[in-house]
Amino acid sequence: MKLDIACGQNKRPGFVGIDIAPGEGVDIVHDLEVYPWPIKDHSVSEMHVSHYVEHVKDLMNFMNECHRIGENGAKLTIIGPYYTSIRAWQDPTHVRALSEATWMYFNKAWRETNKLAHYPITCDFDITNMVVFFNEPWNQKSEEARQFAQKHYFNVVSDIMAELTVRK
Repeated sequence: MKLDIACGQNKRPGFVGIDIAPGEGVDIVHDLEVYPWPIKDHSVSEMHVSHYVEHVKDLMNFMNECHRIGENGAKLTIIGPYYTSIRAWQDPTHVRALSEATWMYFNKAWRETNKLAHYPITCDFDITNMVVFFNEPWNQKSEEARQFAQKHYFNVVSDIMAELTVRK
């Protein structure tokens, strides 16, 4: 199964949609902050989450749950607002912003190397790809200019996409 988590009215074609609110495209109505989700262990081959994790109160439990339902090698794509973007902070329902480093905590080897094995994180994901989306006019600039601006200025990058792979 391919699962679009918090799909709202924008479920991806070929995916099963799960969301708290019933509506067109929502196949499973469930509060995603209530665990476990009504999905069998190791039953999902691909997961997509767009602009939801910034609202999740307990990201550790959310990621542990994605790991539980994902089969070994399942792909998890997460898109959300970048930490230096005003979009990450202007919405009063956001509880976190996202950076490249956010996803390292969900890799078991990284946690062990950094002496963080005591964290209540049981999942293990490989980080397979990381993409940032530049705002105008930065997406028209050179790679060198974009990299400098991303590290030194606000509102250069709007969103980040992390592609993770379930390890079991």
